[in-house]
Formats: sequence, structure tokens, C-alpha cells
Amino acid sequence: MTTDVAIIGSGNIGTDLMIKVKRLSTHLRVVAMAGIDPDSDGLARARRLGVATTHEGVDGLVRLPEFADVELVFDATSAAAHARNDAVVRDLGRLVVDLTPAAIGPYVVPVVNLGDHLDATNVNMVTCGGQATVPMVAAVSRVAPVAYAEIVASIASRSAGPGTRANIDEFTQTTARAIEVIGGAERGKAIIVLNPADPPLIMRDTVYCLVSGELDREAVRASVAAMAADVRTYVGGYDLKQDVQFDRVEEAFVPALGRPFSGTRVTILLEVAGAGHYLPEYAGNLDIMTSAALRTAEHLIADRTGVPA
Repeated sequence: MTTDVAIIGSGNIGTDLMIKVKRLSTHLRVVAMAGIDPDSDGLARARRLGVATTHEGVDGLVRLPEFADVELVFDATSAAAHARNDAVVRDLGRLVVDLTPAAIGPYVVPVVNLGDHLDATNVNMVTCGGQATVPMVAAVSRVAPVAYAEIVASIASRSAGPGTRANIDEFTQTTARAIEVIGGAERGKAIIVLNPADPPLIMRDTVYCLVSGELDREAVRASVAAMAADVRTYVGGYDLKQDVQFDRVEEAFVPALGRPFSGTRVTILLEVAGAGHYLPEYAGNLDIMTSAALRTAEHLIADRTGVPA
């Protein structure tokens, strides 16, 4: 049994997602793609793959005959565009998986909290930095209290398209909030770096967690390793670059907490390589978003149809 889905957004993320659905999913079938650039490579590829297309955005999408059987819509546009896209398709009874930082629906990081939101009609995939780092914050917080977590996501400038660049503020705000809401940190902060290196570098992420009180280092190592293995079930290029690092902190003032902190700083270093379905390997930041969105959509549909994902 397959479920028909559609994609809004014919840029890098939407196109990679379309190819992933076609190659990897036995439960979903992409039947329509909407964009706003009639000459986009994404729409051209979709047509070659037998997918119905429109360059008239969400309004054109809902007029396509194929939309009648669509159950779920992926939005791979921008935070600014998502509000209207969501209103249109949800008013027509479709589920929405939001790959923008708009955060209209609840944040979802599949390996951490997907089961909590299977009844939602709009779910938000946070950001690429959130998908990569929130699992690590959650891995630490499930075995130790995290007073503060800070993440630095470094991505190749060449993999940051106009949507990513337009949403930098939303990226930092949404990711920081997800670090708290999903990751379990008391306070969170997110930083994104667009690295102009040529040749482009693979996505790298650094996660810092300040842990109060006594810390069982072996428990943290085991939790982080287990979480990384879980993420790799749907993001094959997700890797820990070295062993978890621990540093003692004595009475250091933490501005985000507004107070001195004593405890342990836990540092986790990650690398995320893309699968190369449509995007180059260095674009792990985009690959982790489309992989997480696919995993989420499959489980949302499975929960409603009773067919295991």
C-alpha cells in the first residue's frame, strides 16, 4: 500500500526529497511538485520522473488533478512562505511536514520525539543544525541534567541556497528553542557558520553541554553512542568525529543562565555527510533534513493507516 504525497519547493531540498521518496520509500509515492520558477532543475527532473508539476506554487498545486489523492504535503520553501502554504493545504485536509524554520507545528526530531506527535497535522523539522545536534543534547540530558547547551553548525557556503540564507535568524531561534524543548537543556543557543572553503567541507557540528553536579562519564558516552547509532538508521553519513570530551568548570559565569556555573562541560564533535542522491556529499546539512522529513512522513502515515513504516 502506498500513499500519495506532494512537495512544495523545487529547489535543492525539495528535489533531493523527491528523489529520496522515489528511491527509498516503499510506503510513499510522490505524485506532484510545485515551484515558482518554471525553469528550475527540480521541476524539470520531476517531469522526467513522471511527477506532475506546476510553477504556480501552492495555488497551482491544489489545481493539479493528482492533488485529489494526496494525503501529505512536504513544504520545502521558506519560513515566510510556509504560513500560507500550510493554511491552504491543511484547510483541504492534508497533513503537512514543514522543512522550513516556520515552526507552526510541533518540533520533531525523529529519533528523539516523533512518537509524541503522531496525531499532529503539521510537524516542523526544526533546522539542519537541529536535526544534527538536538539528538546529542537529548542523549546527554537523559542521563544528566543539562543546564546549558550551545551548538555550532558549520556548513559549506555552497550548500546554503537562498532559502537558507533568508532564514538565518529563524534558524538560530528555532534551533535554540528545540535544544530546550526536545533536547532537554535548561537554556539553549545556536550558531550557524557558512564556510566558504573551496573545495567545500562536509557539515560539521560542535555540541557543548554544561552539566551540573556529579557526572557518570561512561553513562554519557554510552548514551551518545546509542543515539548516534539510532540517527544513522536514517542518516547514513552521521558520525561522531572523536570520543566525547569532558572538562571540569569551576564557578564560570554563564551569561545565558545569568549565574555562575560549576560542573562539567561535555563536548561532542559531529560530521554529517550527504548520501549523494541529488546533492553532493558535502551537503550533509540538506541531506539530514530530507532524510528526517522522509522518516517522519512515513511514521505519520503508518500511524494513520496501520501499515508499519
